[in-house]
Amino acid sequence: MAVGQAESPSEYVNHHMTHLAVGHGFWTWHIDTLVMSAGLAALVAVLLWAAARRSRNDAQPTGLASFIEFVYEWTDSEVASIYHGNRRFLTALALALFTWIVAMNTMDLLPLDAPGALAGALGAGFWRVLPTADINGTAAMATLVLILVVGAGVRSKGIGGYSHEWISAPFGANPLLWLPNLLLNVIELLAKPISLAMRLFGNMFAGELIFMLIALLGLGVTHASAGGLSRVALQILLGSGWAVFHILIVLLQAFIFMVLPIVYIAMAEEHH
Repeated sequence: MAVGQAESPSEYVNHHMTHLAVGHGFWTWHIDTLVMSAGLAALVAVLLWAAARRSRNDAQPTGLASFIEFVYEWTDSEVASIYHGNRRFLTALALALFTWIVAMNTMDLLPLDAPGALAGALGAGFWRVLPTADINGTAAMATLVLILVVGAGVRSKGIGGYSHEWISAPFGANPLLWLPNLLLNVIELLAKPISLAMRLFGNMFAGELIFMLIALLGLGVTHASAGGLSRVALQILLGSGWAVFHILIVLLQAFIFMVLPIVYIAMAEEHH
């Protein structure tokens, strides 16, 4: 869309929902989702590393180090309330998931037109700044959780014990019940990553759409040919009320995606 060209509401929404993509069909790659996810993961990793280094050097951590230490202790306590074995890896996993998803979700609080305007100045026609509003991104994270859940079950029970549970639980080891057991276990296993991916995607997509509708109010009182700074300023003003409430959604969805994988891994290690 050329700068200064008038947009209808549907064109405006469609423009902001279009990914910068390469490829076709199944092999389509959303470049904006990949770049934003990787960039924010690197940023979170650097912040955590810097905080850990400062904590080792300071007797009384302050600032960023103190805050990250608080987040770590809170995360560890949440994991301890769910998982009663050696939780070192799971605490690290929970901390990584929570901080990374919070960072990605927070991108929804940026003025809606600002990232696209910056991307346009760099030659990109489209740029969606919120990775968790892309089902491909949330499905990829949920798939990793699925692998960890299966791996935890195999590690705890062995391949034979884990495979035996697929045909013996929940109805027992009667050969007539093997097929119903297998069917229920497949449904249960697949429902976990699907619900994880859809919950995070659905909530963040809905929040992004609400910000778009609020931005359309700005277009209603500001002519589309007005300066980009005027539109951004108006979006900040109109979106501030929703942003305050949306912060709760940002944190809540990250918390849910942090806790449920720990629950699933704990369940996978239980012996039936």
